[in-house]
Amino acid sequence: MPRILAHFYNSPSTSFAILIMVAPTIAVLPPEVLHRTEVETAEAGSLQEVDVGDASVPKFVPVYIDRSKPQFRRIFGFKKVRNQPGQDVFEDPLDETTRYPLDKIGEELGPNARFYRAYNSEALASDVKSVEEYRDAIDVLLVFAGLFSAVVTTFVVQTSENLQPDYTQLTTTLLAELIAVQRASANGSSPDSVPSSVTNTFVPDNLDVWINTLWYISLLLSLTTALIAVLAKQWLHHYTSVTSGTAKERARVRQFRYIGLQQWQVPTIIGLLPVMLHLSLAIFVVGIILFLHSL
Repeated sequence: MPRILAHFYNSPSTSFAILIMVAPTIAVLPPEVLHRTEVETAEAGSLQEVDVGDASVPKFVPVYIDRSKPQFRRIFGFKKVRNQPGQDVFEDPLDETTRYPLDKIGEELGPNARFYRAYNSEALASDVKSVEEYRDAIDVLLVFAGLFSAVVTTFVVQTSENLQPDYTQLTTTLLAELIAVQRASANGSSPDSVPSSVTNTFVPDNLDVWINTLWYISLLLSLTTALIAVLAKQWLHHYTSVTSGTAKERARVRQFRYIGLQQWQVPTIIGLLPVMLHLSLAIFVVGIILFLHSL
């Protein structure tokens, strides 16, 4: 009840009516209650007791803290900045009004309007995070694809010789035939009696064909993955390149680039690169199994 009286202290039109209504209650209160009253101060939720001394009628004196001086307070971890009387301003990093000051009247859609500045800032934060993830994944793929391609090339060079005739053996066969012809001539025999060597009937083994086919496909997939990864890095570099102009122009350029990135399915392409590399590795392993089986 003293709280109510303190609340209406500055309202003369209602103070008399309130006093009449609460007079019976005040009369039965203990003396210590009549001598002290709790008054809600200007600070939210804080109460302060004021000793008003002995009196036949209690005096309710509201006490207000001087808000003309700068106040400081920590609420939920945020430090209150210097404020004017009656204002509560906190350093909230998520407060958009603090990060992006309001536009003047009539400039809400201007070249440097708050909307475009907020869009550029939020888009930059999102792009930096996503592009960094893409670049890290691409760098790992490039390193692995380079090493893997070198290994596959070594195997292909060794096994591709089985797909063509052995010219060393062919030369040896022809020399043996020539010697046989000379001997026949020396003995007075006809050179036609010497059987001719077959030189055009070479057919590679089917297993060698399968092994080389698998390894060539694996090498092709690995090199294609590396090529697309390099192109993707160039796309991302162009996407995040700095542009000049007003906030509105930069926002439009960024949105144009973002739409192009989505239309050309760049995130999907980058996501398929590991799948291509895994497929290349699986094909190479199958070729290795066949190669070991032929030994």
